Amino acid sequence: MADDKKDGQELSEDEKLAAEWEAAMEETGEDTAEDAEESRDDEWAQAMEDAGDAHNKSDDAGEDASSNVKAAPMEEFDTGFLATQGGGPPPDLDVILDIPVSISMEVGNTQIPIRNLLQLNQGSVIELDRLAGEPLDVLVNGTLIAHGEVVMVNEKFGIRLTDVISPGERIKRLQK
Repeated sequence: MADDKKDGQELSEDEKLAAEWEAAMEETGEDTAEDAEESRDDEWAQAMEDAGDAHNKSDDAGEDASSNVKAAPMEEFDTGFLATQGGGPPPDLDVILDIPVSISMEVGNTQIPIRNLLQLNQGSVIELDRLAGEPLDVLVNGTLIAHGEVVMVNEKFGIRLTDVISPGERIKRLQK
């Protein structure tokens, strides 16, 4: 058993237990954590050295170390791919022109707690984040494409576009 005193001081229970484990490990011949780490480092160093020796031997023997490597076959790209990458004729857009999209106009928005939402009834007023007279957002499938103002056409609401977002800016907004 390990000594109960270390430099004339009484050891705590944890220190006594640690000393007993260390003594037991020494008796069984097992490595301590530091010894195990050094052993692992030595194994890695030996493996790296062996790998270097094997590489040098193949070079010394006149063999090409990459002789077993085969080139992967390269696929040829069609002209449609090249057209989308800036070369050749533009892609045929007729394929997508009949796809329906959803257009909506957003007057404004706000966030309220569910408690306030449940208290709403007919006649309640919700304050929005937009000032009166400010242009509305025109959204296509949820993506901002323009700003506009409300107009009346044959007793129906419409919107007159006042500012259209550039195609480049629309693409940047899609990527966010």
